[in-house]
Amino acid sequence: MASGPKNPKGKLSQVRYEATVPTVVDRLVQQAMLQVLEAILDPTFSASSYGFRPGRGAHDALAKAREYVADGRAIVVDIDLEKFFDKVNHDILMARLGRWVGDKRMLRIIGRFLRAGLMQDGVCASREEGTPQGGPLSPLLANLLLDDLDKELEKRGHTFCRYADDCNIYVQSKAAGQRVLSSVTAFLEKKLRLRVNRDKSAVACITERKFLGHRLLPGGGLGIAPQSLERARGRVRQITRRNRGVSLPQVIGELNQFLTGWVAYFRHAACKSHLQRLDEWIRRKLRCLRLKQCKRAKPIADFLHRLGVPQWRAWIGALSGKRWWRLSGSPPAMEGMSLAWFDLQGLVSLVQRYEQLNR
Repeated sequence: MASGPKNPKGKLSQVRYEATVPTVVDRLVQQAMLQVLEAILDPTFSASSYGFRPGRGAHDALAKAREYVADGRAIVVDIDLEKFFDKVNHDILMARLGRWVGDKRMLRIIGRFLRAGLMQDGVCASREEGTPQGGPLSPLLANLLLDDLDKELEKRGHTFCRYADDCNIYVQSKAAGQRVLSSVTAFLEKKLRLRVNRDKSAVACITERKFLGHRLLPGGGLGIAPQSLERARGRVRQITRRNRGVSLPQVIGELNQFLTGWVAYFRHAACKSHLQRLDEWIRRKLRCLRLKQCKRAKPIADFLHRLGVPQWRAWIGALSGKRWWRLSGSPPAMEGMSLAWFDLQGLVSLVQRYEQLNR
């Protein structure tokens, strides 16, 4: 742990905490402890818990949620825990850990990890609650604490899916959902001393909420949540900023790295039309970037002509006076920087990648 001695007055010295992320040595120790504790704790966790567990993942949680919806549970109780990893009560967590770990030396080391200080705006602060984010041990400890919630929901006979601190409970009516939300909120705040964000938690139709970036559809279908599409667009905007001063091949390489992982995650969603529109928008963003790199009319006309656009049409586009975005959607720009041209540049097609993953 990044800790050091106190100063003569008993106050924390400014060099005591180096960062909020554990040091390399701390991570190594935590990883070793994780390998031991995971073998003990993971088999005791609920089958409805999917986050940060070996052999389980987001797609497993989504598959189970789809089963619940297909069975007629079209109302979801979406519980949002407020700053969960920052609000974990150390005493409750250590008590839960003590149920399974008898070695007091290990408990003492874990307690020191939990209490390790952090830097906030250049000022040292002690940690009275929460788990150190970025540490290998934190997800396991979070699952251990929230396993009490899982067991309580199972005891009450609820159908639910939990991925880390994201918990969705599926019911058949809004009246039942309101009762569940009220009782579960009381359990979390009184028994586990966690805060439920009442502004973000809700009882609603499955189509109105998102789960792990997806939107569940009636009958058990799966789509992409609008927020996920907007975040993807935001990432593309960052990569294709026209003032970055990087080459087009580098931009395409960064885009490919992001897009291949993104579409693989959403491969089970019915989203082909969304991907088609996103593909078109990305290509236009790249046309805009490439034209801006030409800067003036003659380089633009020469560039388009080299791509096979007749010279007179290339000059019409270059001298149109349109701003970069409008110019990127003009016929000469689309003719020169065609689908075939983007294929030669190595740009990943979301639609093609999606179809390959679903064969």
